[in-house]
Amino acid sequence: MSTPDDRPHPLPRRRFLAASGAVLGLGALHALTGPAASAAETPQWRPGVRFAPARNWINDPNGLVHFQGEYHLFFQHNPYGDQWGNMSWGHAVSPDLVRWQELPVALEPDELGEIYSGSAVVDHHDTSGFFGGQPGLVAIYTSAGDIQQQCLAHSSDRGRTWTKYAGNPVIPNPGVQDFRDPKVFWHAPTGRWVLLLAVGDRIHVYGSPNLRDWELLSEFGAEHGSHGGVWECPDLFELPVDGDPARTKWVLIVSINPGGPAGGSATQYFLGDFDGTTFTSDGAPDEIRWVDRGADFYAPQSFSDVPDGRRLWLGWMSNWDYAKEIPTDPWRGSMTTPRQLGLTDTGDGVRLVQQPVDELAAVRSNRRAWRGMIGRSPEFSGTSLDVVADFRPGAARSFGVDVFAGGGHRTRIGYDVAAQELFVDRTRSGTAHVSPDFPARHATPLALTGDRLPLRIIADRSGVEVFAAGGRAVLTDLVFPDRGSDRVHLFADSGNAQVEVEVFDLTP
Repeated sequence: MSTPDDRPHPLPRRRFLAASGAVLGLGALHALTGPAASAAETPQWRPGVRFAPARNWINDPNGLVHFQGEYHLFFQHNPYGDQWGNMSWGHAVSPDLVRWQELPVALEPDELGEIYSGSAVVDHHDTSGFFGGQPGLVAIYTSAGDIQQQCLAHSSDRGRTWTKYAGNPVIPNPGVQDFRDPKVFWHAPTGRWVLLLAVGDRIHVYGSPNLRDWELLSEFGAEHGSHGGVWECPDLFELPVDGDPARTKWVLIVSINPGGPAGGSATQYFLGDFDGTTFTSDGAPDEIRWVDRGADFYAPQSFSDVPDGRRLWLGWMSNWDYAKEIPTDPWRGSMTTPRQLGLTDTGDGVRLVQQPVDELAAVRSNRRAWRGMIGRSPEFSGTSLDVVADFRPGAARSFGVDVFAGGGHRTRIGYDVAAQELFVDRTRSGTAHVSPDFPARHATPLALTGDRLPLRIIADRSGVEVFAAGGRAVLTDLVFPDRGSDRVHLFADSGNAQVEVEVFDLTP
């Protein structure tokens, strides 16, 4: 579980909110919060296609798994308030990764502590012995009390109810402070479950035949990557390079807080090989590869058991530098849109690529298209949009798209030709106050190929997700535009540029 950078190590187990000292159930929670709307509520910022809870705090995605026709999204959640604490696993399901139904809280704190981040898998062959020979769901999570330990829960009813394993913890704490965020997957060549765990500023790898009995196999990271903060929320999976199944690499994901390129929290990745016991990086020890150079993509996790074999993930769309100050009400925090992942060989080596999931096409509507010189382009409008553009820069020094524009404000998404970088500029995104350093410009290096820039933007009410050059360059940033800021403009500075553009409303 990710934690605020002003509190890099979780506090001892807190007393949970309840008059009697017991944990409140959802009925008591609803009685406390009440159904009445508040004058402070901010529906203009509620995402249209990204998931946000009905109310209260959310951070890391947990337990992402597909089972019996549903995608499950569990998430770090405080059912009792809009600040970090009293952590539980919230729960939502979707048939298509776009339309989400929020369900009752799945896992609540117990005598071992709060419920921190983890993963979920389908135990197809009942290796755990929990399901009487049938398949079922197993959640692997961190219990965070006075110490952090790894625990199990299982569900035989499609994740609607959960039973915590009587033998918890299955991986006791060995005497370290940061010991959390188990990610589990089945490794077919060795015929066992593999678990990755964030331990301080490195990753420990465990193996098990049955999800209950674990053996420490190896560790990675002491001399690799960025160590500007604590390591968190690992993931590990194999991907083909440019779709070639005969050429694959393993991708190790590690989130870090603080130390990100835009300040605060961020996520790095390593490429290499995994033999079922040890991950070996093929990069130089001091090489740092960032998944996303915007400020607001953290703790991503990939879905287990996706039926068509795609590798899909999503992340928490926030940053520990200001997550507690996000001005949304009655919820605080959201996820990104789900993304599909790949690897591509570039002139600088193999790199991770990301694109919005194909399922978003099903909720596009009201297509508007235009091509020509940017100086003659029309104005578009909307607050939940999918923008697809192909730019040819010509003599322009910079060019791109302004979204959420109006009243002297806008969020600018562009390309700086001389600097060869893609950027998001939110310095004039609106009048809402978040933190002193929230107004900022974030950029990522990107050399144009063939004098053109393919660009895709998901602009969804309170944030932008930007994918350039087939997903090789990605920037994710929260913004909080003023009411009525719904214009979309194309721009080119100090010269003109050509563009072909399509603008779609996103209407789940």
